[in-house]
Amino acid sequence: MFGILNLLKPPHVTSRDVVNQVQRLVKPAKAGHAGTLDPLAFGVLVVGVGPATRLVEYVQRMPKRYRGTFLLGRSSDTDDVEGSVAELSDASIPTREQIEAALPALTGRIMQRPPAFSALKVKGKRAYDLARRGESFELEARPVIVYRLALRDYDYPRLELDVECGGGTYIRAIGRDLAASLGTAAVMSDLCRTAIGGFRLEDAVSPDALTRENLGRHLLPAARAVEGLPTVQLTAEECERIRRGMAIQAGGRTSAEESTESTADEFAALTPSGELAAILVPRATDQLRPSRMFLPAATSPPSH
Repeated sequence: MFGILNLLKPPHVTSRDVVNQVQRLVKPAKAGHAGTLDPLAFGVLVVGVGPATRLVEYVQRMPKRYRGTFLLGRSSDTDDVEGSVAELSDASIPTREQIEAALPALTGRIMQRPPAFSALKVKGKRAYDLARRGESFELEARPVIVYRLALRDYDYPRLELDVECGGGTYIRAIGRDLAASLGTAAVMSDLCRTAIGGFRLEDAVSPDALTRENLGRHLLPAARAVEGLPTVQLTAEECERIRRGMAIQAGGRTSAEESTESTADEFAALTPSGELAAILVPRATDQLRPSRMFLPAATSPPSH
């Protein structure tokens, strides 16, 4: 059990619920997800199985794509329809041209204030717990990156956006801030995550369709989780060195362009058959050593 599942999270269940479904099928192996989706949302949820749970942070670095639907002229404490929704009296009705003109200001590296109902911590406590208790607090704006923001459809009050963004971006907050810039308010009524990196909605599998018998057929290679890292193709001899925790010569063999959010000091080491062997980091001039090992441990002492 070592790989990645591209799952289709249904609406009105938590991301943890989906992971628990997988966990029951793979135990005693572990399962863990990359990138929480709100219960309201549906779409791509990437789950690591077995040692691949140690790779979910690499999936979280990948750009994410969403299709978000909003209702203008309304506000709520949660910034979506799950909260207490209030309709504005005499709300302004922006034109399509006004909406499109406002989108560039929310594109690129921007400062975004997370919703009060979020999993972020305030003095050690979850913000949504404090918000539910009616406690007064304000989350500080933080930098996020929005690669693309486009108007998909508009028929007042319904507004639909396509969003491509980095990790930590709240789509609810994009709709809220867009509406505020237009002199009105908005609540998110629907959200679909259509992709995380190369994990696409059209390839996602329903968790309800998984069984102990067919799970292996849906398990993707763990190397898919680190597609953004430069790669090193190992020889059989180098695999043995890596297995024993020894360094190898880099030799200028790295072969993949960095993604926008990968780091230049990590490399994905692949076996001759293309399976993920380890994550390597520079040790000295022209040497790489394993920082995360995915090959079985060596059982005999190294030869001299």
